[in-house]
Amino acid sequence: MSSFSTRALTLLSSVFGACGLLLVGVAVSTDYWLLMEEGIILQQNQTTEVKMALHSGLWRVCFVAGPEKGRCVASEYFTEPEIEITTENTANILKMVRTATPFPMVSLLFVFTAFVISNIGHIRPQRTILAFVSGIFFILSGLSLVVGLVLYISSINDEVMNRPREPEQFFHYRYGWSFAFAASSFLLKEGAGVMSVYLFMKRYAEEELYRPHPALYHPRMSDCSDYSGQFLHPDSWAPPQRGRSASDVSSDISIQLNQTPPPQQHLKGDHLLKAETLLNANLYCE
Repeated sequence: MSSFSTRALTLLSSVFGACGLLLVGVAVSTDYWLLMEEGIILQQNQTTEVKMALHSGLWRVCFVAGPEKGRCVASEYFTEPEIEITTENTANILKMVRTATPFPMVSLLFVFTAFVISNIGHIRPQRTILAFVSGIFFILSGLSLVVGLVLYISSINDEVMNRPREPEQFFHYRYGWSFAFAASSFLLKEGAGVMSVYLFMKRYAEEELYRPHPALYHPRMSDCSDYSGQFLHPDSWAPPQRGRSASDVSSDISIQLNQTPPPQQHLKGDHLLKAETLLNANLYCE
């Protein structure tokens, strides 16, 4: 079950991150954030006559009715575009929304970075920290985008509220599908960020579960003797001896046969003496 939930989180975070990146990329590059229409009301039959209609994005304004019909003009951030707009308030709206442009761009950069780091972390899951870093970038991308959306809405609302009310004129505005894509990408990126952070927590918990206890690397039978447990540690093992030739082995055997047997107490090797020392030290500690 734990393995299944980890794979599910990996898949969902990738899908949410890819969809969030796609939606915010489309939103930034298209010009259907805001649709505006203004004109006059004919008093004779109470009908309306559209004087100007346009749709705008972060980089371009396109006119669909009025004297500039069929013309698209790039939004000039440093110089004023040469276009004819019916009222000053409409021109002010197009100027004020430019203040929100940097935040969607920063959001796009953050979500692209998060998507790349997240995929690297999925390819190499042993690098647990990558899931956490990608989750932080996803969350920062969503926060940057929502700040830009709030500034965009507040700029438009301020100009609409300051617009003079005249009974013979009308003004309508609404947000387009580019704005809806940006708002949807915020939800997807925040979801991807939360799942990436949770995936990091699960992977870290699994690593801690299967990691050996530090005491296993330094085994000691007792603290009373410095020699306790030294035979259990690989560092204290004697290095392996090099191989000997058959002539050397046969000469050693012949020499041992010709010699008299040594006393019994001398047959004990150094390892037996060390073992007895270790046993006596442990009994003394007990």
